[in-house]
Amino acid sequence: MCGIVGVVGNKSATDILMQGLEKLEYRGYDSAGIFVTGGNHDSLVKSVGRIRDLRSKLGIDVAGTAGIGHTRWATHGKPSEENAHPHTSATGRFVLVHNGVIENFKEIKANYLPADSFKGQTDTEIAVHLIGKFVEEDGLAPLDAFKKALGIIEGSYAFALMDATDATTIYVAKNKSPLLIGLGDGYNMVCSDAMAMIRETSEFMEIHDKELVVLTKGSVSVTDYDGNAISRGSYTAELDLSDIGKGTYPFYMLKEIDEQPAVMRKLIATYTNADGSMKVDSEIVKAVQEADRIYIIAAGTSYNAGFGAKQMLEALTDTPVELGVSSEWGYGMPLLSKKPFFIFLSQSGETADSRQVLVKTGELGLPSLTVTNVPGSTLSREATYTMLIGAGPEIAVASTKAYTGQIATLAFLAKAVGEADGREAAKDFDLVKELSLVAQSIEATLSEKEKIAAIVKDLLLTTRNAFYIGRKSDYFVAMEASLKLKEISYVQCEGFAAGELKHGTISLIEKDTPAIALLSDAAVAPHTRGNAMEISSRGGKVITIAMEHVANPDDDILVTNVHPHLSAIAMVIPTQLIAYETSSQRGLDVDKPRNLAKAVTVE
Repeated sequence: MCGIVGVVGNKSATDILMQGLEKLEYRGYDSAGIFVTGGNHDSLVKSVGRIRDLRSKLGIDVAGTAGIGHTRWATHGKPSEENAHPHTSATGRFVLVHNGVIENFKEIKANYLPADSFKGQTDTEIAVHLIGKFVEEDGLAPLDAFKKALGIIEGSYAFALMDATDATTIYVAKNKSPLLIGLGDGYNMVCSDAMAMIRETSEFMEIHDKELVVLTKGSVSVTDYDGNAISRGSYTAELDLSDIGKGTYPFYMLKEIDEQPAVMRKLIATYTNADGSMKVDSEIVKAVQEADRIYIIAAGTSYNAGFGAKQMLEALTDTPVELGVSSEWGYGMPLLSKKPFFIFLSQSGETADSRQVLVKTGELGLPSLTVTNVPGSTLSREATYTMLIGAGPEIAVASTKAYTGQIATLAFLAKAVGEADGREAAKDFDLVKELSLVAQSIEATLSEKEKIAAIVKDLLLTTRNAFYIGRKSDYFVAMEASLKLKEISYVQCEGFAAGELKHGTISLIEKDTPAIALLSDAAVAPHTRGNAMEISSRGGKVITIAMEHVANPDDDILVTNVHPHLSAIAMVIPTQLIAYETSSQRGLDVDKPRNLAKAVTVE
């Protein structure tokens, strides 16, 4: 969601900004723009649509040594050039890009800017007008005006500000929205994601909430809002440009689906010792051992991953697990147990709703663990502990390898805790062997792409509605499968507990309505088959995805057997391919579905 790039002190500023924006396309956006200056000449170019649309508007005169750029995901005001960033002050002297939401923008407009005229409807334009007013009417220096504005502005923000009369400086500040400083050789950068500037540098500096940074080509000055200097070292981002590219794949999503066997094997290497024992931080294990309840807080696909791991965690640790939607818990945390332990699942580690809950748990002094794919992310830094998925960059908006990686990572935690407690269920669970079988199962499913593509062509290519049904862990997979299909193909799909059909849902079944039944558990597979028959008898078209040990000869897609604790990983793979094929065959942009963002950094 929204991306920021900036550079100061490099004559190739335009190229750096555009390359950076292209690397941020995966986050989701509806418009983009850049401001570039060389001191004597300024250029502000904005466009609705993709980065390629912005690039088509750039002339050779759009050049300079410093600039800022932005990809916007609409919050205030529709997608338009007027609402696209960067925004300018009333006179055009100050230029601002912003991620986040300014909560008191209406009050600022009424109290400070009643006579100003605005080009668009964004909260960001109000913020830059406020800064401009403090300079041009009150006589403050740009830095002092920025500080004064920050003292008034409420909400979440990552700001990069430039003075068009000064090509040597970028002013930066953040609160709740991610932002990093990139350290170059003779020049410096700012970005909302290290991926944006990894071509230029691998050295980055974190910015914490309510810190102000003055960036020049040769210096990085960090202070709090009271002006107290802050000293902070840099870190090396563990990203590889070759990981970010699509290679020969038509879409990132397909590449990332194919990478899942490698993710499973990498996790084995990361979290096991040579003798097969678990290599999980003993402090994390001890903290979970001491808990009387585990709370998993997440959103979207990560929330579904939490359900996919719930039964396994309970079975191996003998500790109750409760799931919470982060956007709900942020404003209505329920009564907690006596000794809670919080696990935050987030692919990006920047999910604003989850961070709100994390802040509250921190204030309560409660232990927390972030399971994320992004080292150094906000949720990783601020939680008590971190376990990394290590799946490599996930570019497609629809998460695939991060979802399966989260479940697998939690399996290592569950086994480590169970073994530390001396539980036979954990000792008998050979996770290295079983996860290796999962990797093989995924590879077997991936070899069935043509068959799955044909099923999609017959079943889902023109439908408006569809259903996934399952019981127990298959119900949780159905939730994720339906979300994936909705996200990228725009088919209105719902995942239901199969037994709930007769309690009202079956009224939605019409002639040729597609329904996909998930079957992996011998105890409930016959019941789910009965529910599938109920759909067929009402004219629905049923497809079955069955694990081999419960399969019938006429099942449509077979999944090789894996341990029940890990079935949510193996069973989701064909549903990922179904979603991919439905979107691709409909001619949609698989990686960048409309209205969605990869990292949801606003509440």
